[in-house]
Amino acid sequence: MSILIDDNTRVIVQGITGKIGSVQTRWMVEYDTKVVGGVTPGKGGSTVEGVPVFDSVEEAVEQTGANASVFFVPAAFVLDAFYETVDAGIKLIVVVPEHIPVHDVMKIRAYALEKGVFALGPTTPGILVPGKGKMGIMPGSLFSPGRVGIISRSGTLSYEFAGILSEKNIGQSAVVGMGADPVVLSNLPDILKLFEDDGETDAVIIVGEVGGMQEEKAAEFIANGMTKPVASYIAGRFSPQGKRMGHAGAIIRGSAGTVKGKCEALGTAGATILKSPIEVLDWTADKDIH
Repeated sequence: MSILIDDNTRVIVQGITGKIGSVQTRWMVEYDTKVVGGVTPGKGGSTVEGVPVFDSVEEAVEQTGANASVFFVPAAFVLDAFYETVDAGIKLIVVVPEHIPVHDVMKIRAYALEKGVFALGPTTPGILVPGKGKMGIMPGSLFSPGRVGIISRSGTLSYEFAGILSEKNIGQSAVVGMGADPVVLSNLPDILKLFEDDGETDAVIIVGEVGGMQEEKAAEFIANGMTKPVASYIAGRFSPQGKRMGHAGAIIRGSAGTVKGKCEALGTAGATILKSPIEVLDWTADKDIH
């Protein structure tokens, strides 16, 4: 068992013929992800990295049995592409693009909830399950199979944590980028629950950042039923109030979304607060996590 990606996951790539889509398809295939097709309207019948391209998601699903999709389509077309993908029966969708209008994201989120679809993003590096596959842009060389789950609002920091752990032979069960926009398609507690229920995960690391209330929501979930140990690192300790720092969701407004508030909430809930990524090694040693 693993979360989100397993031996039965069959992936299509939307926007596969674009520059980013084609390159990322190659790297996903090289990581042994079961990429069974791609979709670009008007390019049906061609191939990318040996992967057949279809004109529609419905056709791709009918021909390949796909059950998951990763988006590399331009932001302006994501909403329509999402509707099409859900209507074709896909139940796992990773939305990589950034700069999607917030009102579009809200419509996407509502449709996913209505139809029982698990979706990640926008502005996400995706999902990677070592030894199973990846959907998105995570660099596979930094990850190794193991029993530590990672959830991150920052792609780069998730890579750093995985690299630190892998260097010491502490592998990961799955690494999930939840997205960095003010509105995301799955909240932190949604992903925490997946790890809590996963028999191949022994502990979880939350890589958060300033802005929003995701970490505070996670703290409530941890306090009310998380049995596995959790550590958290919050980036943006010196972020000035009212200024967006890198991600659209990384902005402090008044007393909400501060590093102090997030650390206090998570610490009170029982999570270990890391002041630096390297401290994760002391935490794993203390919890006897291998």
